[in-house]
Amino acid sequence: MERRKFLENTALLSSLTLINPSELFSATPGMAIKDFPVVRTPKNKRNFESMLVEKTIEEFQKNVKDKELAWLFNNCFPNTLDTTVTYSDKNGKPDTYVITGDIDAMWLRDSSAQVWPYMAFAGKDKKLKNLIAGVINRQTEYVLKDPYANAFYNDPQKKGEWSTDHTDMKPGVHERKYEIDSLCYPIRLAYNYWKNTGDTTPFDANWVKAIKTTLQVFKSQQEKTGKNPYSFQRTTQFATDTRPLKGYGYPVNPVGLVCSAFRPSDDATVFSFLIPSNFFLVVSMKQAAEMMRTIKKDEATAKELEALSAEVDAAIKKYGIVNHKKYGDIYAFEVDGFGNHLLMDDANVPSLLALPYLNAIDVNDTIYQNTRKFILSTDNPFFFKGKVAEGIGGPHVGMDMIWPMAIIMRAMTSNNNDEIKDCIKMLKASHGDTGFMHESFHKDDAKNFTRAWFAWTNTLFGELLWNTYKKNPLLLAS
Repeated sequence: MERRKFLENTALLSSLTLINPSELFSATPGMAIKDFPVVRTPKNKRNFESMLVEKTIEEFQKNVKDKELAWLFNNCFPNTLDTTVTYSDKNGKPDTYVITGDIDAMWLRDSSAQVWPYMAFAGKDKKLKNLIAGVINRQTEYVLKDPYANAFYNDPQKKGEWSTDHTDMKPGVHERKYEIDSLCYPIRLAYNYWKNTGDTTPFDANWVKAIKTTLQVFKSQQEKTGKNPYSFQRTTQFATDTRPLKGYGYPVNPVGLVCSAFRPSDDATVFSFLIPSNFFLVVSMKQAAEMMRTIKKDEATAKELEALSAEVDAAIKKYGIVNHKKYGDIYAFEVDGFGNHLLMDDANVPSLLALPYLNAIDVNDTIYQNTRKFILSTDNPFFFKGKVAEGIGGPHVGMDMIWPMAIIMRAMTSNNNDEIKDCIKMLKASHGDTGFMHESFHKDDAKNFTRAWFAWTNTLFGELLWNTYKKNPLLLAS
């Protein structure tokens, strides 16, 4: 997420005084659970409500004995629905605009991830089904507006704070940072919506056009012609917010991988072949191919999508693996095809850690496990250990700031019950008495956090708790 303008304000507030969630979410006074204050948005002020989600919360609170976790689940799991979605009917079709929280713009990535945890209920709840269909419809509109943009406004004519960026900015675009994952997340959402509901209504001619547009963008970003139609520069004090060499970034050797100018954190890549995002692309192209073949009977496009997936997969195996003297073969974070590589991981998803969560790799894959050991150690320059927790951060917020999202991903990609339990314990300790998850928190002080209202992490935490409750509720015991 692009959060520079919020970073200083939120960090300053949280370091000076405890942010009162009742002020942020207009909560009513009272007690939701004994010894825990009511901080969830009151019923009459919620943007959207699903009775099935409410029943899910009731079940969790009834059966989970850890009252703090029950309180956190009530606050976090419905946070996207409570505070960030605007649902309507547009030209006879569902239409959903989803803000991130404290930024009034819709990211293709975040909007997909924010509603993702409700996908499991979409087949049984028509309201949720329509809500997610509305997100798919809106994302199709945005991809066709500008496939190189990562975030958009509800007002198609609005010119926002980044309208002076040195790139081909259009009205209605909040930010134009090209990222592979911004085009993969809508495919993930659409594919799983189809699989969960059987509904093909959102996949009309415009959706087909958006898939073909995505395919062409990815092919152009292989840079096989030596030319790139995209460039980006910003007048900024933050080096990770802009691209070198007149906005085109450092050169790459066209080996079949796909360039990503920016990471899922919205930070600029160092070497443009971002390996976690290329993994995500491999999965997304296969999913899009299946949909084009099965739903649209378009065999030609399906074969093109599959060919790109296979080419990138082979290139990852050839160029994305580095032999580490301590950990053996591991996946690099970024490479350039010339033999240069960057060894690290970032908290934002897709990350190397999160690859099994995205169905991009088997969790038992030897190279993944080697990589996991590396990135969950201090050999990863953005892995921090402190009094509150240990976990992965990233350049976006700075040193010693751990992202709850990365701790959640660690739990979701673990087969070790003790590790999962430890992750949940650290997440409980990270909310800084607010009852919500945050973008990041200081490793030694959970009350020093960034972004008091960050719906993606809230809902993702809810997904972790619900999945753990369904699979192994004993891990939630206090």
